[in-house]
Amino acid sequence: MREIVKEDVPKIEKLLSDVLGSAEYSAIERLGGLTNHTYHVSMKDGAEYVVRIPGEGTEEMIVRDDERKSTELACRLGVDAKMLFFGEDGTKLTEYIKDAVTMSAEAFHDDRRVRLAAQIYRRIHDCGEDTGVPFEVFDMAANYEKIIADQNVPMFADYGEQKSRVMRIKEEIDRTVAPKKVPCHNDPLCENWVESGDRLYLIDWEYAGMNDGMWDVSDVSIEAGFDSEWDKKLLTAYLGREPSVGDLRHFLANKIYVDFLWTLWAKTRVPFDGQPMEDWAQERYARMIENINAFEAL
Repeated sequence: MREIVKEDVPKIEKLLSDVLGSAEYSAIERLGGLTNHTYHVSMKDGAEYVVRIPGEGTEEMIVRDDERKSTELACRLGVDAKMLFFGEDGTKLTEYIKDAVTMSAEAFHDDRRVRLAAQIYRRIHDCGEDTGVPFEVFDMAANYEKIIADQNVPMFADYGEQKSRVMRIKEEIDRTVAPKKVPCHNDPLCENWVESGDRLYLIDWEYAGMNDGMWDVSDVSIEAGFDSEWDKKLLTAYLGREPSVGDLRHFLANKIYVDFLWTLWAKTRVPFDGQPMEDWAQERYARMIENINAFEAL
């Protein structure tokens, strides 16, 4: 169990009092998360909630009003738990998903869960709404590059060369596919999927916005550690048909974009979170290069 941050307790108590009219809790448990402080709060009357306290430095990278809009859409679509409060700074109070089981890479190697995840994506991507929240991958990457430079975080020696390869792939996909922008989650870590009974929920919409839907699909594959067989199952469930070579190239390109962006994001977090983020950046960067090689050979 992760340690409760002492300074968070009065913030939690005030939030409960302001929103619920009572701060009479029986237990607070720290949950997982890379950057925020998230807590499961059990009230004395038996009700259960999740409280999120934004992490240090997140205000530089996340527009909280944009996150609120996407979270509200997810709640309307029945994809996420009911939201009770969303503050300007990103403090959030939601209902707790009872009997919730947080997914893992191992748990996602399951035909039923793959189908449920694909169905959730179709519900989001096909909803026909425009949240007005942009998720411009390469604009965000440029912003992260600036933060990295400003913080004097060392970059990879061959970064310029690998970035040029990524941009050539982007030019091809933009020309041949012309991806449509739809509401996307954009950060579907396995830990952002929660199972309760026969349902899956997708939570934490910090990075949500209008993007190519294939980004979400490819990101699940990366996070769950899927091989080509599981990738085919996922794509078939999502597309409703056998994937073509063009689908596979589109899918693989998005795998590359995912690791490109989150490599840079991890680098921006190194001054706050230290070596674990540097290691995470190294892992993603190496996989990005592997997938670039695979794309060029396809």
